Amino acid sequence: MRNYLLIHCLFLFLSCGDKQEKIFPTKIHLTESVYASVTVQPDSLYQAYAPVAGILDRNLLEEGELVSKGTPIIQIVNSTPKLNTENARLALQLAQENYNGSSAVLGSLEDEIQSATLSFKNDSMNYIRQKRLWDQNIGSKVQFENRKLAYEISGNNLKQLKNKYVQTKNELSTQVQQALNNYNTSQLTTKDFTVSSKINGKLYALYKNPGEIVNTMEPLASVGSATDFIIELLIDEVDIVKLQLGQKALITLDAYGNEVFDAKVNKIYPKKDERSQTFKAEAIFSNPPQALYPGLAGEGNIIISEKESVLTIPKEFLLEGNKVRTPDGLVEVVPGLQNLERVEIINGINETTEILKPEE
Repeated sequence: MRNYLLIHCLFLFLSCGDKQEKIFPTKIHLTESVYASVTVQPDSLYQAYAPVAGILDRNLLEEGELVSKGTPIIQIVNSTPKLNTENARLALQLAQENYNGSSAVLGSLEDEIQSATLSFKNDSMNYIRQKRLWDQNIGSKVQFENRKLAYEISGNNLKQLKNKYVQTKNELSTQVQQALNNYNTSQLTTKDFTVSSKINGKLYALYKNPGEIVNTMEPLASVGSATDFIIELLIDEVDIVKLQLGQKALITLDAYGNEVFDAKVNKIYPKKDERSQTFKAEAIFSNPPQALYPGLAGEGNIIISEKESVLTIPKEFLLEGNKVRTPDGLVEVVPGLQNLERVEIINGINETTEILKPEE
């Protein structure tokens, strides 16, 4: 009985050994690629913002309509800039009146100068007359000094008033220029109540409805090229160093099933997205699909390297990155190019080497 059990177990062992999967290396055309998630977007896509806060009066176009550079898209109502313009106009008018002398500011100074001039002339004549008398030893010294003091005081007063007049006029001139600048600025703000397209393209989205409050921080519309599309590629950080401009990319889109489209990498962004831990690149279609829409998703494989007739094995037959199992035991190999399924073997085995699949 014992001998029967021993023979039965040995038979089972040999049977299991015979069932172990084995292959021979094969030569194929091998392509190494980097995987990327794909999103299609219009070229030159941008978001339009309101120049002023206010209320959205009306959307002048429908989503999907073609636009030219300068085409009005959205009308905004805001009374604040108009009030600011009117206030600036009144301030400018007041400043001009003050400067031109039609107000009490300069008019009062001119009256004071005229009065001071008469006083100076009168004190000057009295001083000269008294000086002549004093030179002839006529009159008292007190009278002479009083006349002289009055003459000097009125002269200084007239000089100070003239200086004050010049200074005031310069200040008023500056106020006129400032008021004019404010008025011109307010006019520009008042005129800019329409959001217009910056490019020739298509209106892809409107984010607000008439009657809603808008501000300068939230986008109101999305505009981009109507004919040219780019492929946004998100690539893992471990693969970004393998990318180069001009590399070929094979693109599949969910909307087109298994159809493959050729593209070429034309831009690599240097900054990593900290949230997704990925890098962004862009590619352009060599022959784009007939119909494309913003946001179409898919997958991409960027060709890093290609080789003809290289010796390969399935990747699951490779142990520890550089060994394979044969009937004679473990053999060390030199791996090379690889893709998701197969790996090139540069040295260590040949096409006649029997390779056993590693036990799980």
